[in-house]
Order: sequence, then structure tokens, then C-alpha cells
Amino acid sequence: MAMARTGPARVELENVNHPGQVNSADAAMYHAMKQAILEVLPARSPGLTVAQMQDGVRRHLPEDLYPGGAKAGWWAKAVQLDLEAKGIIARERVSPLRLHKA
Repeated sequence: MAMARTGPARVELENVNHPGQVNSADAAMYHAMKQAILEVLPARSPGLTVAQMQDGVRRHLPEDLYPGGAKAGWWAKAVQLDLEAKGIIARERVSPLRLHKA
């Protein structure tokens, strides 16, 4: 008989900079940030800088998960790297780095 899982649901986070490395993260926090990132990033180049993306996602985050934008910077970067690794978003090789949907 399978035991019921306790605690929050988890997702696996990949990192475009470390292929093959996978970390576990809170699913609700992840999905809220993923949705916010995909809402603010444009469909094509030149995209947004990482700072512009991080500023933009804050207004799309649920207050119950990100009270006052708490931890939004860390989550934005972690989810950004995961979405890049999965080919959902892409980076432009310019300085400063710019992101858009793939």
C-alpha cells in the first residue's frame, strides 16, 4: 500500500548552466513564477533584460505565495534557468542578457 505524501507538492528544477543537475522545489511557488514569467516575456527578440523581467513578474505574483514580493528575485532566477533548460524561453547573447519566449 502506497503511503500518502505529506507536505507541499514538489517539482524538479533544471538549470541551463548545469545540464543534468536537478533540484526539488515547491510546486506552487514554481508554477506561480512560471506563469508570471511567461506573461511578461515577449514572444520574440530582443526580449527583456533579467532586471526588467524580475521587475515585471512582481505584479503578477499571488500575494499569499509571495507576500510583498518576498523571495521573488531568487524564484525568478531559478525558474528562468529551468525554463531555459527546457527550451521554453531563450536568451539573446548580448550584454546585458535579454530573454524572450522560445
